[in-house]
Amino acid sequence: MRSLADKIEQYIKSMLKEQQTATLELKRNDLAQVFQCVPSQINYVLGTRFTLEHGYLIESRRGGGGYIRITKISMGQDNELLRLIDQTANKLISQQAGEGLTDRLAEEGFLSSRETLLVKAMISRDALPVELPLRDMVRANIIRAVLLTLLRKEFNEEG
Repeated sequence: MRSLADKIEQYIKSMLKEQQTATLELKRNDLAQVFQCVPSQINYVLGTRFTLEHGYLIESRRGGGGYIRITKISMGQDNELLRLIDQTANKLISQQAGEGLTDRLAEEGFLSSRETLLVKAMISRDALPVELPLRDMVRANIIRAVLLTLLRKEFNEEG
């Protein structure tokens, strides 16, 4: 059975698909009522599943009549990959952030489902038996290598 967070995530994603634009505005309290949960549960889903690594930009206004604006960001082929490479340089990347970025690369058509599973296996904590923060640094280097490979001409010709 799916968790409440999974249901909220799928609901928001389905609403985004129905939109004619890449932006969706919701009221946190209204969404909480739909799922009979507290607004902090909505915040949790937004903060963990609709991050920049997953390809979303979240704007939030609190208070009476406040809203959440969710924008799906599309990757422009080389420019976005170069930006991601720059962002991962000398950074630490958690497993959750790495998997989110990998899922985003798959959603945007940069990775097949098989390649996505392989990358996730390579960056999992089980495959990197070193202590933090070294593990997050190694994970960032692996992701950076994947991004650099995606830019290579021969990779794009085979795909």
